Amino acid sequence: MNTAVDTAVARCVEVGRTFGTGTTAVVAVHGATCAVHAGDVIALTGPSGSGKSTLLHLLAGLDRPTAGHISWPALGGPDALRPGPVAVVFQGPSLLPALDVTENVALPLVLAGASEHDASGRATDALQRLAVGDLAAKLPEELSGGQAQRVAVARALAGQPRLLLADEPTGQLDHTNAAIVIDALLTTAHHLGAALVVTTHDTLIAEHFPQRWTMTDGRLHTTTTTTVVTGSR
Repeated sequence: MNTAVDTAVARCVEVGRTFGTGTTAVVAVHGATCAVHAGDVIALTGPSGSGKSTLLHLLAGLDRPTAGHISWPALGGPDALRPGPVAVVFQGPSLLPALDVTENVALPLVLAGASEHDASGRATDALQRLAVGDLAAKLPEELSGGQAQRVAVARALAGQPRLLLADEPTGQLDHTNAAIVIDALLTTAHHLGAALVVTTHDTLIAEHFPQRWTMTDGRLHTTTTTTVVTGSR
């Protein structure tokens, strides 16, 4: 009898996701099988519409598969994922406009049960790690796109997740800010010992990840490589 404990922070077995029914149905993900373990650093590449964002949302527990099975063996059931073990950084604006930067970063911690004092302290530490501590009192409307994304990464870091997912986090950024955000994500994952999965259509960004998965027409192809490009992007 095999009694080995599954240590994956996320596992998909023949997972599919179909939107709509009948003749208008669109299959976004076809039978994806994969596993993400602590410390994995993965770039999920593919053109727009290939299904990579859908798969990321499934891994995050933000969406449910219409076929197959997804689990988080090392984290618990879907109800235990957020806020806490799983954090997501989105492509578009995700900061609440009425809250300043510190309050935006601290809010998920407060919702998870932390005191306001503790949450504020952890938010301040996370902002400093991302080199945006000087923006603490600013509102989101006062930030550049690159600054806002770094604040979003800081918010993810503050929760000390074990699985960090980022959906095209550089899609709306220029070259310089894209490099800063990717470096921040890689540094954050390393600091936490967390798994990191980043979707991107940019092959230059993908080259900075030791593991690269590709999606084509909703089908996942997992490939591992140890060649990582270093230096500025």
